[in-house]
Amino acid sequence: MRFHRRDFLDLVTFGECRRQMFSELFGLLVGLDKEWRAQGASPGELDLTAFDWDYVPYVECGGNTGVWSSAPPTTIYEDAETLLQRDALGRTLKLCKSAATVPLPLDFPVKRMDDWLRLKPLFEFREERIDPQAVAAARQAQNDGALVIGRLPGGWDIARELMGEEAACVAYYEQPELMHDILATAGTTAVRVFERVTETLTIDQLYVHEDLAGRSGPLVGPSQVRQFIRPYYRRAWDLLSSRGTRLFNLDSDGNVDAVIEPFIVCGVNAMHPMEPAAGMDVVQVRGRYGRRLAVLGGIDKHVLRRSKEEIRRELEYKMQPLMQQGGTVFGLDHRIPNGTPLENYRYYVALGREILGLPPLSKECRGWGRMGF
Repeated sequence: MRFHRRDFLDLVTFGECRRQMFSELFGLLVGLDKEWRAQGASPGELDLTAFDWDYVPYVECGGNTGVWSSAPPTTIYEDAETLLQRDALGRTLKLCKSAATVPLPLDFPVKRMDDWLRLKPLFEFREERIDPQAVAAARQAQNDGALVIGRLPGGWDIARELMGEEAACVAYYEQPELMHDILATAGTTAVRVFERVTETLTIDQLYVHEDLAGRSGPLVGPSQVRQFIRPYYRRAWDLLSSRGTRLFNLDSDGNVDAVIEPFIVCGVNAMHPMEPAAGMDVVQVRGRYGRRLAVLGGIDKHVLRRSKEEIRRELEYKMQPLMQQGGTVFGLDHRIPNGTPLENYRYYVALGREILGLPPLSKECRGWGRMGF
């Protein structure tokens, strides 16, 4: 079912909960379509529309706050399995086509302040970052019920993309002036972009991609969030929230328990995807933070490869009445993994709808859309 932006925002900000939202947030992992096709999946099941997932259509706000470059990556080498490219930052990117959709950098351009200063113009404000036609189109789409998204480069993610994870972690201690300058530059650009966009358009959701954690915990701790990331986030959030933005959604895989409270202080009021395999439990998170934090995802994707009894236990726990009081978008904690039997996935969809009190699937009702991540 397609949600109107108003109903979605009411749900995730603990307003009126007109209907529970049961979604597929990310889609199939690379290769699963071949497995399902061999198991007799219909075209609608392969593109997920047959499952009539709840979703809210979204549109970008028309302002670019990230790396500025009009040049696409240049191809260095390509064959059936591998793609090597060089991007605007000068990084070599490698994509393994059979296993991934996002290329990984093999090298990084920034080691010290001088390196950053050479790239800094790519992060500074310029008029071309505002696309008036895109802003106008976003305003029309919003009138038609679409969610307008403004993207903020991640406070950790931007340093990781420039320096790599290990060097970025060390730089907080050995080159704090570099880290502050990176975020000050990105923050000034974001604020100027959002100021211009919100002269004529309300941004519904501020979105930030971080991916700052693994199973053992986050790569940045509460002190780094408070010292470096909080001033950066607050500049953008204080502006946007004063102009009507209601949702600040942070995307990070892994176990983020140690930094949830510091991020809430930064203004974050929603997080996803809440991976159980990394120790995240959305029910416990709701118990600790209540209405201060909405959660999206959180259902263990790996349970779909186990028995139907285990699927039922997972859903009855995650979809308990506490979680049906608003502030929850029910869904898997990331892409549907390879090895998931189609029969189990069908069972998961039907059982989840039953527990949430949603109508059974109908051939007349079809839809699916990623949630703007």
